[in-house]
Amino acid sequence: MRTGVWLVGARGSVAVTSIVGAAALRAGLTEPIGCVTEHPALRSARLPAYGDLAFGGHDIATTGLVKKAEALAAAGVVPARLVDTLHSELAAVDDDIRPLPHGATQAETAAAMASDIEDFRQRYRLERVVVVNVASTEAAPAPHPAHDRLDALREALAGPGAVLPPSALAAYAAFTAGCAFVDFTPSTGARLPALHELAVERGVPYGGHDGKTGETLLKAVLAPMFAMRNLQVRSWSGINLLGGGDGATLAEPAANAAKSASKQRVLKETLGYQPDGHTRIEFVPDIGDFKTAWDLITFAGFLGTPMRMEFTWHGCDSALAAPLVLDLARLAAAAHRAGRSGPLTELAFFFKDPLGDVDHSLAAQFAVLAEFTGTLG
Repeated sequence: MRTGVWLVGARGSVAVTSIVGAAALRAGLTEPIGCVTEHPALRSARLPAYGDLAFGGHDIATTGLVKKAEALAAAGVVPARLVDTLHSELAAVDDDIRPLPHGATQAETAAAMASDIEDFRQRYRLERVVVVNVASTEAAPAPHPAHDRLDALREALAGPGAVLPPSALAAYAAFTAGCAFVDFTPSTGARLPALHELAVERGVPYGGHDGKTGETLLKAVLAPMFAMRNLQVRSWSGINLLGGGDGATLAEPAANAAKSASKQRVLKETLGYQPDGHTRIEFVPDIGDFKTAWDLITFAGFLGTPMRMEFTWHGCDSALAAPLVLDLARLAAAAHRAGRSGPLTELAFFFKDPLGDVDHSLAAQFAVLAEFTGTLG
């Protein structure tokens, strides 16, 4: 079941790590460590195999895929031996990365993007294509009346000016091309009523938002512990230090605010109240694709006795995210093949700010994901 993975932001760190990882898995050069779909409870012949995945994408960056992979190897993100061994495979994928088209209107730009995806599908005789947004985080857009109805959106896109932010325009292009869409970022993506209407009209599923790879992953484990033990969390504050392109993007206040809001949702949803405290994100160029999070939790126990917990998380963002991108592409493709359309709320396990009214406990989300995988016939 040949499946295309079309990456928006295809020359970024997460995308390139995903491409290197998939090529290494296909060649038997690595193990699927970190790939959730290889867990015994989720492994399924209904999911496309790693060897059946073909990669392409859009990006504004012009640095070649091989050079980007070499830079990631120098930074310790991916093994240099894999980049050397897979040089020809990476160069071949680079030939399928297209510049983001610019038209006189957003409708023309979206049509050109959809045409690129359709050409990719036909050239490789792919059963279906999943579009995954791994581009830089964008600021939340201002409300627009056309966001609420598909007919109004189509009319507005044909006019001058930007009606949709880039992530939502990518979702519009994906749905127009009849493709599933996954937003791995906290950007708007498909999270607009008009785009939901288009997804249902075209019979395609979508998932998101904001991949859960570090600090929020721990919150999804620890917050249910406090809730189940009936301990009162008084405050929960965190500092996140990031380098690389993601860190540079999040140095912008509007993008930073969108990311911080996404990271905080799990606490209120799990505890039933919002404790004091904030999540701060700071850009530290020297740490590159690695990140550090430090959290301080204060809580009260029996008789109001004050207590505290601290944790530190050091991780490589791209290496944590890349296997999840592969998981999501496989799951979204299988869901599309099974006839699902609209929001895939069962994918909440992967996201900080998941679609729908869902349980934010990681264990509960995993149980839902395992059940969902079993239904993909």
